Amino acid sequence: MAVARVVELSAMSDQSFEDAINIGVNRATSTLRNVEGAWVKDMNVMIDNGSITGYKVNLAISFVLEDAQSPA
Repeated sequence: MAVARVVELSAMSDQSFEDAINIGVNRATSTLRNVEGAWVKDMNVMIDNGSITGYKVNLAISFVLEDAQSPA
């Protein structure tokens, strides 16, 4: 039986929501092993003087925990 854990992270891009999602997933997979999925929990834009200046996403990343190694 597999056991998974979920971590939440935020990522931001000045290009698009899709770019922000890719940035977040790439960062998570560079640190965590066995990443299996990501859920976009929230999306919002940063606005300055009436113009969009950034795209921010909050992600929930799930990864499967590895079995403990028995002592040698």
